[in-house]
Amino acid sequence: MPNDSDCLGPMILSLLPDFVTFICKRLMNSGHQAYVVGGALRDACLGLPITDWDVATSATSMAIQGIFHDKRHFSLKEDTITLIDSGRQFHVTPFRTERGGLTGDLGHRDFTINAMAFDLDRDEISDPYGGRRDLSKRLIRAVRDPAKRFQEDPLRLLRAVRISAQLRFRVEAATLKTITRMAFLLESVAPERIREELIKILMSPIPSVGFNLMVRTGLLRHFLPELLEGYRRRQNSYHRHTIFKHIMMTVDAVKSDPVLRLTALLHDIAKPRVRKKAEGQWRFHGHEKASGELAKEVMGRLRFDKKTTGEVVNLVRHHVIGYNSHWTDAAVRRLIRRVGTAQIEDLLIFRRSDLLAHGQADCHSGLLSELEARVNAQIQKSFPIKKEDLAIDGVTVMEVLGLSPGPEVGRILNELNEKVLEHPELNNPEELEALLLRLKTH
Repeated sequence: MPNDSDCLGPMILSLLPDFVTFICKRLMNSGHQAYVVGGALRDACLGLPITDWDVATSATSMAIQGIFHDKRHFSLKEDTITLIDSGRQFHVTPFRTERGGLTGDLGHRDFTINAMAFDLDRDEISDPYGGRRDLSKRLIRAVRDPAKRFQEDPLRLLRAVRISAQLRFRVEAATLKTITRMAFLLESVAPERIREELIKILMSPIPSVGFNLMVRTGLLRHFLPELLEGYRRRQNSYHRHTIFKHIMMTVDAVKSDPVLRLTALLHDIAKPRVRKKAEGQWRFHGHEKASGELAKEVMGRLRFDKKTTGEVVNLVRHHVIGYNSHWTDAAVRRLIRRVGTAQIEDLLIFRRSDLLAHGQADCHSGLLSELEARVNAQIQKSFPIKKEDLAIDGVTVMEVLGLSPGPEVGRILNELNEKVLEHPELNNPEELEALLLRLKTH
């Protein structure tokens, strides 16, 4: 981070998109104050890529809409007006207090590192609460009174964890103590907002840093208590780590993709509920199915969209593969059919991370590599996998067998699909119609 404050202003000025400059200039030409604020300045000081640009202004939300009447805009959050330019979003928000101007506005922001402002006219940064000092110390500190800041918006409790995980900053002691004391307030936050912070934590460089902090502060039990059921719960000889630690290691190991990291987070979430001891060993019979059901429940509670939920639940339900070298090609094709061609690659990617997180000698990686090669071979040869790949459809089935539309047609197509999985060479109209005629005579 630059230490020379005289150089910092020109550096930020050089990073400003033209549209941000346009926003500030138009507001000021309309008689209002306007400043670039928030995370953009923090990231500029840290030399990080800037993805979000925010402008704070003395104009009211109604005035902002009038000033930018000729620009695409919408408003979804409080008084914030979001302007659209070339597909990018830029946020313009009235000062958070009617009194106090810019200093009052910054005084009601969440953390000191986010409570800085840039004045284009003066080409300088306003930093009344020591944000640059805390950046240099890699510290997350609430602005002024932590309790008041968290009462203003309890999501800030979780945001502190998210920023800590993203930047690998430490949470200042008084702020951390207040988070722990006020963790219960998180229950009042809309699930959609919690979901967005959760995704950002999962997409941080080492997600377990954030989750361990949420355990320490008590935040996790207020929105994802199911995950805590595996805390300090030992497993069997195939796992070196407890259920919770194994989950964390899997999340850290898997590729940085929302579906894969959500799968890692939820793949063993129901293990504590099916955990039973037999012959001196902990058993988790059916945990993949139970975890799939619980994952669906959790994601529904957090208002995940149907597509993401379906993809995660599908991977969780099928993450225990049980492959061995004696599998036939037909068995490989059945695996692809169960999981789906669109997700089979993700399943294998996830499974490698899952096995790695067992913490034992990597005796299964060779088998997994073998399975990957066989799956790829089946896909490249375009072998029929599901009934939609058959060379005939339900209309042909009805014509040959004299059936009316109904479940019997689907049952027969499934039966043909099973035969074609075993013998792909049968997948042509002549062979399949011959099979149908044999079914008719029986």
